[in-house]
Formats: sequence, C-alpha cells, structure tokens
Amino acid sequence: MTATERTDVLVIGSGFGGSIAAYYLAAGGAKVTILERGPWLDANDFDHDYLLGSSYTRVFDFVAGDGMSVLGGNCVGGGSVVYFAALPRAPRFVFERTGGTGKRLWPAAINRDTLDPWYDRISEAMPVTQQTWNDVTYAGGLWAAACDHSGHTANPVPVGVDNSKCVNCNWMMAGCRFDAKRSLLFSYLPGAVAHGAEIRPLHEVQRIAKTDDGGFRVHYRIVDELDYRILHDEAAIDAKIVIVAAGAGATPPILQRSEADLGPMPHGVGRYFSGNGERLNTAVFDDDKVREVLGLSRAEGVGYRANQIGKGPVVACWDYLDPARPEFSRFSLEQLYFPPGLGTILAQAPDATGPTWFGKEKKEMLKRWQDWLIIFQMTEDNNEGVFGPPPPTGNAIRLSQQMLGRGPLRYDPTPETLRGWAEADAACKEILEKDGLAKVTPWTNDVVGAYTVHPLSSCRIGDDPATSALDDRHELRGHPGIFVTDGSAVPTGVTVNPALTIGALAERAVPAIVRAARDRGVDVSYGAPLPVNATSTPLRRIPAA
Repeated sequence: MTATERTDVLVIGSGFGGSIAAYYLAAGGAKVTILERGPWLDANDFDHDYLLGSSYTRVFDFVAGDGMSVLGGNCVGGGSVVYFAALPRAPRFVFERTGGTGKRLWPAAINRDTLDPWYDRISEAMPVTQQTWNDVTYAGGLWAAACDHSGHTANPVPVGVDNSKCVNCNWMMAGCRFDAKRSLLFSYLPGAVAHGAEIRPLHEVQRIAKTDDGGFRVHYRIVDELDYRILHDEAAIDAKIVIVAAGAGATPPILQRSEADLGPMPHGVGRYFSGNGERLNTAVFDDDKVREVLGLSRAEGVGYRANQIGKGPVVACWDYLDPARPEFSRFSLEQLYFPPGLGTILAQAPDATGPTWFGKEKKEMLKRWQDWLIIFQMTEDNNEGVFGPPPPTGNAIRLSQQMLGRGPLRYDPTPETLRGWAEADAACKEILEKDGLAKVTPWTNDVVGAYTVHPLSSCRIGDDPATSALDDRHELRGHPGIFVTDGSAVPTGVTVNPALTIGALAERAVPAIVRAARDRGVDVSYGAPLPVNATSTPLRRIPAA
C-alpha cells in the first residue's frame, strides 16, 4: 500500500488569498504545497485572441448559476493574472454595513483604521501606484470629461501596472505578455517558491477529510490540460493546516462535499454570497456631440472612435461613495474596456422595439461598436446568493472543453439590491445623456442572470456564528486548523474593485494561521520581509523534465 504524501500546510488555490498565506508560511519555515486547479501560464503563453484553447479560455472559469453567473480566474496566480489591476481601498463606510439586519456585518476587530496597515503592506508588495492624467487613455478622458460636464468629479484609479512596460495593448484581461501587470506572479508566488513552496497546477481539490492524528487529508483529481471536463488520477495529501482559497465560487462546494468526512459545516458556508453589486452599462456616443459639447477631438478630427488600444479601468467617478447616503445607494462608476464576446451579447440596444439584446436594433448597434463606452458599476447588494448541493466534482458541471460550466449558485436579488442597481443606472444616464452625448442602457440579465467578476462573501468572517462561517481570524467555525482566506471571507460587497481588500485581509489572517500551525507542531515563525525584497523577477513555469 502506497503511503499518503505529507506536507505541513496545504493551500488550495493560488490567487490573492492563497499566495499571500503560502509566502509567509514558507518563508517562516513550513513545508507548503499549493494545489491550483488551473494551468500554469506565463508571459509567452498569453494570446491576443479569443479562440478556444487560447489563454483567454484556459485561464477563466465562467460558471452560470440560477440568477447569477460568475467569471473568475483559473490559473496559477488566480484572478491577479486576468484582472484589470485596479487596486483601490474599500471606503470607510463599507466596514460599518449592516445589510438591513440592524447588526454590523464585519467583525468588530476590523475597520478601515485597523485594516490600513495591512493595505499598506500589500500595496508595497504589489506595488500599487496612483495613475496620473498622463496615464489615462482617450476613453478614460472621455468619461472624465462627461463627468465634469454633468457636474461630477472623476479620478484616475490606483493600479498594479508598470507603465514603463505597458504598451497600451488592452489585452490585460487575457494575461499580460509584456510583464507590465504586477500580478501575484511577480510578488508573493515567486517569494513562496524561493522559500521552498511547491505549486502544482491542474490539481482540483474535491474534499477534505480528517486523519487519525488530528490533521487533514486533502483529496484531489488531476485536470486534463486541454479538456477540463476530463479528470485523471485521484490522490491525496495529508497536512496539519489547510488553507482554502479556491475563490468565492469554488470554496463552498469543496467545504460542502467535505461535510460527510469533517462533520457539519457552519450555517454560513455557501450562504450570503455577494456579487459586489456589479452591473455594466453601455453608452453609445454621438461622435458629433462629443466634439460639440465636450470639445474633444482626436487627430483624425473625430470625437471618439474607440478601438482596442488603451488600458483597462483608468478613471472612476466616486461621487456616490458618500457615507451620508443611505445603504444600498452608494456605488462607484468605473470606465473600462470589455473585450468582444459577452459585451456584444449582453449589451442592450437603446430604444429597441423588440428584444433588447438581439434583433434588428442590436445589429445596428453592433455596427457602431467604435462609439461604445462601458461603465462598470459596483453597488451595495444584499448578500442574497446561496449555493445549493455541490456538483460531484469541482465547482460546476463542465459544459465545454474549457471555461464554461453550470454551477449550484442561486441568486434572487432583493428590492434593496434592485434599488441600488436602478440608482446606479440612473446616474450613468444622467452623466452620459446630458445634452445628447450618448444613449445608455444596462446589460441585460435575461441571458445569464446577474453577473460578477468579483465574487465575495460565500464563507464570510464575522462575530455572529449564525451568519458567518469564519471567525475574525479566518478559521472555519467548528473545524480548527482549516482557514479560508480568499474573496469568500469578505463579509460584504465593497463598492470598489475588491482585490486589494482580499489581499489585506489575507495579510491580516497570516499571524493567526502561523500560531495555529505552531500549536499543531509545525516549526514556523512569522516576520518575513515583504516578498518584494525576496524576489524581483516574475515566476516562470518550470519546464517538464
């Protein structure tokens, strides 16, 4: 009989939550193994196309649920490889949110002041830089000019981008082949590997069980490199500490499937999911009005004429992030470039007489794609998502060779969430339709339900065991030694891009994880310098022998 492999700390997932914990534990002397469901790609692998089998389909996980679809990263480095690198901090009021319950949803120990030192750490490690107006693309400048014209302010977004390397190709959503995006491949992951951590791509964790010595046995399957519907060998690794960081759409199914072996899960596992209140609007500009009303003109004499050249989100309107506004009425409006695909399907045609997302009017709208500007809304939703029974393997029933799946998430937006969306939609129209500049319509929910690229809160931290799966140290209630450090631990939507908040919370969680590991006999310490001091080169895939 073959002995089961052993490690000190088993980390599930290599995004913000997993890589940060892995770095500090490895740097502190623990044996760390990282299991990542997706492939290991680096700069030379990132393609500038959307063909099946390209990096675009290989590194994304698009799961359609009942009323909500989730788009997430699926690769070594997780969402940091495919995100737009916008890294703002959550507004102060976010930490006081009650969601209409009358109780503060965040743990008492966490507010903006107590989290700021952890924000500072990850901001230095990434590092985060504040863009200037010289960094802003023409599309971002158009959004800023429209905001100013309607009496609103606009701000360049803090980002994790090295502008000296950025060529403005705007393919960062498919991974950056120029090493300009400061993903986790440049910081925590190479730091972890330098201290002996092992990363295993295409390893999909299925469940966690107990061992006789009080540790855990993590069962996994090998994912086929080309067809994610195919799972190969099954094996297991024993560990003294398990850190679950598979993402807010994948962590709940792992824990739900583990219940038969571990015992009952906290009530909050797979409940209170938040899509960060996200919604997209498409503005179709009148080129003549851009010149006449805003006084903008490109070298060719046209007012706009968008194209692919540029960056991701560069300018945001934060006027509605006013703590004096009532909850569910606070939101940010961020300009971004969304690549062809979902945008062309889900964007509604203005003034359509029939279906809004296909038909004659939509065909005419698509002809004017160079007049489009996408506005990304992040509102306050009501944490209404619930995960049903998990699929037999993974987080979804795979429907295609890569990327597409059908998952167990159910999402029925409450009146509070709907009100937030409606107010954000109205704000977009007020800004962009002033003096006939553009026609604005929200993306349809009829095809895939609501949608999010920032899933949160499905195993959230909190003080109330009835509504939180984790305590404020990120330990799973009733299951000492298991921690959750990904976006599922964030208690509520944050009204801005949440990556930096996920990372700051993971930074904050590490000291408690180290103490728990020491209590379980792992010779590990806390206090390693930031990974920017450990490595200055990006993590590259190790070629097969």
